[in-house]
Amino acid sequence: MNLTAVNAIYRFEMARWGRTLLQSIVAPVLSTSLYFIVFGAAIGSRVPEIDGVSYGAFIVPGLMMMLLLTESASNASFGIYLPRFTGTIYEILSAPISPFEIVLGYVGAAATKSIILGFIILVTASLFVPVRIAHPVWMLAFLVLTALSFSLLGFIIGVWADGFEKLQVIPMLIIMPLSFLGGTFYSINMLPPFWQNLALVNPMVYLISGFRWSFFEISDVSVGISLTMTLVFLLLCLTIVWWIFRTGYRLKP
Repeated sequence: MNLTAVNAIYRFEMARWGRTLLQSIVAPVLSTSLYFIVFGAAIGSRVPEIDGVSYGAFIVPGLMMMLLLTESASNASFGIYLPRFTGTIYEILSAPISPFEIVLGYVGAAATKSIILGFIILVTASLFVPVRIAHPVWMLAFLVLTALSFSLLGFIIGVWADGFEKLQVIPMLIIMPLSFLGGTFYSINMLPPFWQNLALVNPMVYLISGFRWSFFEISDVSVGISLTMTLVFLLLCLTIVWWIFRTGYRLKP
């Protein structure tokens, strides 16, 4: 493995992230703090406990996961789209570096950014509500698997997009709405039977449910199913990325 090339891509992406800290860290932290103020304090005082957990604490895993999904996809999509836009992607493709190493550099950097931001949000949340983590190892496992999966999705979006406006179409118009409807602010068990069954079609339900279980040992669906769905999505994204490099889709003229 060409670790020098992987490290070069990784460090370049992390350095670019470091130059935009106001947008990359401050903005998400402020928006998440507003969620806690509005939902945790204002609405939480009127909502009873959910499965023995205070409402303010209950929404912490959901908010972390929602931010993780959108940031992972956005960071990875912009990371690979920029060299396509400037034309430097051809230099990368002609260098002695394999497709796996290219993906490892870009996706690894995007996932690292999201994981760091996730822990910052966790620390921010602890300033508003008491947070306990029943299974820290599983919490970290879900965090890393989800960050990798949606960073791969972002890589796919960055290859597919033919303009800057398309980079935000899927994160803002698909991922975020599905996150809101996937149990970020409520348990799907609170819904009528018809809507509960409909919610199970939403893949975000499984991600948020498994992540919430690692905190409070409560979940809307089986933890095994949540983990399986996460791994299936990861494998699906890996397959699509393999196909992109196999066919040269939008990477080669």
